[in-house]
Amino acid sequence: MSHLEALEAQSVYVLREAFRSLGKLGLLWSIGKDSTVLLWLSRKAFYGHCPFPLIHVDTGYKIPEMIAYRDRVTREMGLELIVYQNSAALQAGMGPEKGRLACCKALKTDALAAMTKAYGFEGLIVGVRRDEEGSRSKERVFSERDRDDSWDYANQPPELWGQFKTDFPKGHHIRVHPILDWTEMDIWRYIEKENIPVSDLYFSRGGERYRSLGCAPCAGTIVSEARTASEIVLELARVSAPERATRAQDQEDAYALEKLRKDGYM
Repeated sequence: MSHLEALEAQSVYVLREAFRSLGKLGLLWSIGKDSTVLLWLSRKAFYGHCPFPLIHVDTGYKIPEMIAYRDRVTREMGLELIVYQNSAALQAGMGPEKGRLACCKALKTDALAAMTKAYGFEGLIVGVRRDEEGSRSKERVFSERDRDDSWDYANQPPELWGQFKTDFPKGHHIRVHPILDWTEMDIWRYIEKENIPVSDLYFSRGGERYRSLGCAPCAGTIVSEARTASEIVLELARVSAPERATRAQDQEDAYALEKLRKDGYM
């Protein structure tokens, strides 16, 4: 079994274990490469069918091409899609100019908490990776959030030899992280191997491309000539800059993601 095959098998096992052990599940789809790989793995795990809805927490500031890609993929694959916004915050004028952390909390964290309660989800499947950002390295595959949606990152259960805790108090919701052990390089090698149709924004246009997708005011491009997944794999072998180096909220505060994720950010 190759490295990618082993990662795929582990992710499929986690998805099936979550489906077997937890209640109502949804898959958070940011429209980025990681959650799109997660969608692909979910369809593999359930023989071409995704048994839970996709959830897009839409801030209202996404790059227009992302929304067009989202709508096209859900239509072509016949997927159930829930789009949720913190409409009250948007109508009150919330945006990046209010501060990146305040904006992320209102339009992502608070929206996610409200969506989880509105639809009664007991578990959310999320495409985060440990190598992407420091606070995510503290995660577990099955990660508990309490009734207030907060995450106690200092009190995480051990997950040894593929044994996962799946029994949690009622009223708490569980974040399930099937690709937690994958790296950015693994993701792109898998995209190349499986020919997964990710957003065109990841590929060079005019000598620039997005390495990390997010809201239009907060996600910057990098200089790159990589126009295919295989070219991105070669490029990644040469770069040393962190994956989220172009994300404005990370530049505003070195601990931005940990602060947001402690309160329920994905």
